[in-house]
Amino acid sequence: MMWSFVVYGAVLGLSAGISPGPLLALVVSQTLQHGTREGLRVAAAPLLTDVPIICFGLILFASLGKPDFVLGVVSFVGCAFVAYLGVSSLRQQPVEIELAESSPRSYLKGTMTNALSPHPYLFWFSVGVPVTLKANGQSLLSALGFLASFYVCIVGSKMLVALVIGRSRYFLTGAMYLWTVKFLGVLLIGFSLILFYDGLSLTGFIQRASE
Repeated sequence: MMWSFVVYGAVLGLSAGISPGPLLALVVSQTLQHGTREGLRVAAAPLLTDVPIICFGLILFASLGKPDFVLGVVSFVGCAFVAYLGVSSLRQQPVEIELAESSPRSYLKGTMTNALSPHPYLFWFSVGVPVTLKANGQSLLSALGFLASFYVCIVGSKMLVALVIGRSRYFLTGAMYLWTVKFLGVLLIGFSLILFYDGLSLTGFIQRASE
């Protein structure tokens, strides 16, 4: 069972890592303007910005009454969010790269960009924290496996993009990138159905398989 959470975290991390967004755009622009090292620094931003979000989310959910029902409602929200990400990935078009002259300051730019983006908050409150709690219900190792695989993949994939862009600036406009994003979009839609089932189970609309 632990491995299902590891796979779940890996797919979510990969999708978040390579899908177009403010942080990926900054990874690309910093790499092209200032070199691969600066792009790698931006890619590490989630490691700095997400910890307070996760901790606050865990404390918030732990303080709520009727946690199963609350998590069920949140699972429906997470289902909609993940399905939206999946459909957006399927509709992804080649990325246009625009550059503007600026100084590096990659750590600061990466941290501020991720902290001010709504995506980390939407993800952790609607998907990440509920899944972490569900995994922890199985075992602490499952929860740690989910978090570890998510961060290895989200940070690792952005770092890989920086390394590849450092060698070829046309990677994001190529067919391989587009098909990878679309494939991950299909997986995300599949995971949204799992969240929908979890929502039905936790709110009591259907009986859980184990009951």
